[in-house]
Amino acid sequence: MRALILALAAATALVLPAKAQDVTVAVTAIVEHPALDAARDGVKAALAEAGYKEGENLKFVYQSAQGNPGTAAQIARQFVGDAPNVIVPISTPSAQAVVAATRDIPVVFTAVSDPVGAQLIKSMEKPGRNVTGLSDALPVNEHLALVKEIVPSAKTIGYIYNSAEANSVSTLALLKEAAAKAGLTVVESVATKSSEVQGATRALVGKADVIYVPTDNTIVSAFEAAAGVAAEAKIPLFAADTDSVARGAIAALGFNYFDVGKQTGAVVVRILKGEKPGDIAATTAVGTDLVLNKKAAEKIGVTFPESVVKRATKVIE
Repeated sequence: MRALILALAAATALVLPAKAQDVTVAVTAIVEHPALDAARDGVKAALAEAGYKEGENLKFVYQSAQGNPGTAAQIARQFVGDAPNVIVPISTPSAQAVVAATRDIPVVFTAVSDPVGAQLIKSMEKPGRNVTGLSDALPVNEHLALVKEIVPSAKTIGYIYNSAEANSVSTLALLKEAAAKAGLTVVESVATKSSEVQGATRALVGKADVIYVPTDNTIVSAFEAAAGVAAEAKIPLFAADTDSVARGAIAALGFNYFDVGKQTGAVVVRILKGEKPGDIAATTAVGTDLVLNKKAAEKIGVTFPESVVKRATKVIE
């Protein structure tokens, strides 16, 4: 009888799905804004789909550095001291802080434009050590093509960024190269903190035919300040972050950051199941959405070509 019971128990174990073991995933971002928040939520959603559910077998910890690199470093050290199973830093500054703080705990970065240039990994194919993740490298050539399609008369493009953000600096280099080929001149304007965004935008008035905001966390966190100046000066404002369109940009071609978070979460799951992060190739996020703001465009006298409207994923009327 005992042998029969043991056999039945073994058979039951074979047919029942294995329960995911209890784990802790710690997530941090340099600042809170819609794109980074969506990436965080996407990570949690991917974990839930894989059987890791908060309150059951998952402890999901989140902290924002509120735009302060010093705070990002403190959060990184705290997370390392708490020893979670995986740390997920969202954005380049947070990723740099976490990678500098540990060589043992698995790290899966996300929303980092240039992880090699930011010295997070050795290469995309073979990141090595305890780090891997997802890049959100911008399709700069496609962005400029969109600018020329919507505003064909544009000759100068204003670029607002924080010069302390490595991803924005690397994007600027790519933008200048692509702009030269597209017959555009880039005019730079720097804001090192969110309170400077309005002034940095005003500095472009009279100098730029259009303004382009990359996925720079400092600028995006205060996007309304840039949008207000651009609207007043009737300068078309383009963004790389699609969530910024509802906040005043006339158009954006970019990632759905909830999907980026889900792609990141899938990598976290692989590590929770035993893979080593250094053996998992870092990848570039897939998928781009085109979002248009007809209301904002009409206020400054811009009309979208029908070809652009037909390609749009979403149009704000």
